[in-house]
Amino acid sequence: MGIGGPKQDMNVLMTLNHNGQGISFARQMETLGAVDGASLARLVASRPAGSFTFAQTFPTGTHAMWLYYWLAANGIHPMRDVKSIVVPPPQMIAACRAGTMHGFCVGEPWNQQGIVDGVSFSVASSQDIWNDHPEKVLGTSAAWTEANPHAARALVAAVLDASRWIDAADANRRRAAELMAGAAFVNTAYEVIVGRMLGHYEDGRGRSWTDSLRLKFFDDGAVNFPWLSDGMWLLTQFRRWGLLGRDPDYLALARQVNRTDIYADAASAVGVGVPANALRSHRLADGAVWDGSDPARYAAGFAIHA
Repeated sequence: MGIGGPKQDMNVLMTLNHNGQGISFARQMETLGAVDGASLARLVASRPAGSFTFAQTFPTGTHAMWLYYWLAANGIHPMRDVKSIVVPPPQMIAACRAGTMHGFCVGEPWNQQGIVDGVSFSVASSQDIWNDHPEKVLGTSAAWTEANPHAARALVAAVLDASRWIDAADANRRRAAELMAGAAFVNTAYEVIVGRMLGHYEDGRGRSWTDSLRLKFFDDGAVNFPWLSDGMWLLTQFRRWGLLGRDPDYLALARQVNRTDIYADAASAVGVGVPANALRSHRLADGAVWDGSDPARYAAGFAIHA
């Protein structure tokens, strides 16, 4: 669409995970009395606009959308009441330590790394915002998909098998955490990764819990199907925050990008079911229900917007 960089026709072949991202505050925010959304709103309201800075990883990325949605759900305008900056995920903790920002939204293991390093504390998980939300995807250029349909199906089938393996047992999640911790990938301690992979959370302020809505990779294929409504929801948020100047044809664009046909063929080959309806329904943290039925009305229905 050309709103985050050069325009390039892309395809989403499958979703790779649900849940597992988070919002953290710098340690100094606790001293200022901000430890959750409500207390942050009071603090922000007591200072001049732009006094506090929050980081996300890319202006059109999911981390920006989770951060904006969470701030707005707590009565904070993400573009007027606070500043928003972009920081790459591996640099997030160093930037927080340097005092560049007061909070951030990022994927794991960086929220947990901030706790281990004593730099930040966890305030919300992305599943608190939207239970079983879409996150990372397997994306390709549309030109590659058209030129290599058999390879695209084989790739999806292979990743489906891997996703099923990870979710099959906690021992598999531990093994996956070992691999990801290595220098070739995330290059951090296994202990920093494995806890939240297993749903074991701590907030860095003395509270710990097991989250039943943990990071999911398969869930009998419900994670991996490229739901049209998921793509449409992201478009509604682009519209909400002024990244799109007008309403697109939400459903047509989602059908163009999300290749449910490629996914269905691959899923059938490895014995994974495919839903009959490509739209799903969820209630988000602010009580709004998203089901894909009227995206233009949904996008225009938020009290806080660009």
